[in-house]
Amino acid sequence: MEIHIREAGVEDLKHILHHRRAMFEEMGFQDTAVLDGVESLSREYFSKALRIGRYRGWIAEGLNGQIVGGGGIVIADWPGYPGENHAERAWILNMYTEPGARRRGVAKRLLEAMIEWCRTKGFRAVSLHASSAGRPLYETMGFQQTNEMMLKL
Repeated sequence: MEIHIREAGVEDLKHILHHRRAMFEEMGFQDTAVLDGVESLSREYFSKALRIGRYRGWIAEGLNGQIVGGGGIVIADWPGYPGENHAERAWILNMYTEPGARRRGVAKRLLEAMIEWCRTKGFRAVSLHASSAGRPLYETMGFQQTNEMMLKL
């Protein structure tokens, strides 16, 4: 599939929000009120984070200009830790490929662009949370499980 990967801007907010909601729906979240809440909070976050550079997004476009996927990186303030050169962490999130474009290398191309951006910026690591659908791709790209845990409150 011929695609072009480009960096996202504030003008791509509707695509970023669509990808985020569709991702959660496909992961099994079906409560419309909950999804609407996530979308509202996400709109608030991404509107600001895109403008100030704390979220860097990438969009995959087909040759006809149709958006077929996207993903991004949250840059979060973080105290230094062994092996990192920044007082920040990079997290990949919002990875999504439209159903009709899957299994054609879209997600891999997006991931490669994000990893290269991290390398160029001098990050020594990048993290992500993997869905069961995304895990095989991430593993082929060298991602490994870590010891991160979560407590739901």
